[in-house]
Amino acid sequence: MITLGLNITLSICLIVAAFWGIFVTRKTIIHILISLELLLLGVGFLFIIFSVYLNDIVGQIFALMLLTVAGTESVIGLAILLLLARLRDDISVNNLAILKG
Repeated sequence: MITLGLNITLSICLIVAAFWGIFVTRKTIIHILISLELLLLGVGFLFIIFSVYLNDIVGQIFALMLLTVAGTESVIGLAILLLLARLRDDISVNNLAILKG
């Protein structure tokens, strides 16, 4: 049987890997979007873990809404990425001064 502590450890590892991908290895926008998705997946997994542990369905419903928002964020981010790829051939994060207001 997989224990509560092992599930929480897995979720925290996902969150740490996501923060590592966002703040340390920020090479392209695709890496950052994947890391954001990983972060939201780890948080959603925590909601589901504690929802099952506490025998309450609210956490599972909230995790479902969180995954919906994550999918929407991914679609909007990829649309922005596609527009940037059409304007320029380079999509690295360091050269995105055109996004400044």
